[in-house]
Amino acid sequence: MLNRLYANWVYGGVLAGGLLLALAPLLTRGWPPVLVCAFLCLPAYMLHQYEEHEDDRFRRYVNKLLGPGRRGLTLRDVFIINIFGVWVAFAVVLWLAVRVHPGFGLIAIYGLLVNAVVHIVAAIVKRGYNPGVATSVLLFLPLGGYGWWVFHQGTVDVFYDALALGLTIALHVVIVAWGTRPAAASQ
Repeated sequence: MLNRLYANWVYGGVLAGGLLLALAPLLTRGWPPVLVCAFLCLPAYMLHQYEEHEDDRFRRYVNKLLGPGRRGLTLRDVFIINIFGVWVAFAVVLWLAVRVHPGFGLIAIYGLLVNAVVHIVAAIVKRGYNPGVATSVLLFLPLGGYGWWVFHQGTVDVFYDALALGLTIALHVVIVAWGTRPAAASQ
């Protein structure tokens, strides 16, 4: 049963992302713009994940780039990274932004911006499309850029920028390290 979930989570995600976008005006009514931007990061990311992971595009793309000497990513890896590293993380970020300090919302904003830069740089270096680059340009850069600008109109201090950027880069480093570790030797 879990294998089916690992292989098909993205289809529920794109539907949930569309639903969250449709409900956003009702759910975020009366919220300050900084929190609305943080909220919108999750449905935007869910739509991005569909471009990346429909038909297992991203995992196959990455594993092909890594070659046979590296372990690569499994369906389970992709599920864990995206559900816990994005969906759960962004939910926690939104709770922290609402209950503790709006600056925590920058974690979601930097999540979009760093991921967009990674996709765009990869497309430039490889001189071609990679799964996720279109939504990075069309969704992540505008929403992330606007969100960053909105957050910096208030009194957000450099601590939240450093925390958000540091956590986002750390997550990407962990994912790269996990996927690029040597393949297990045959026994």
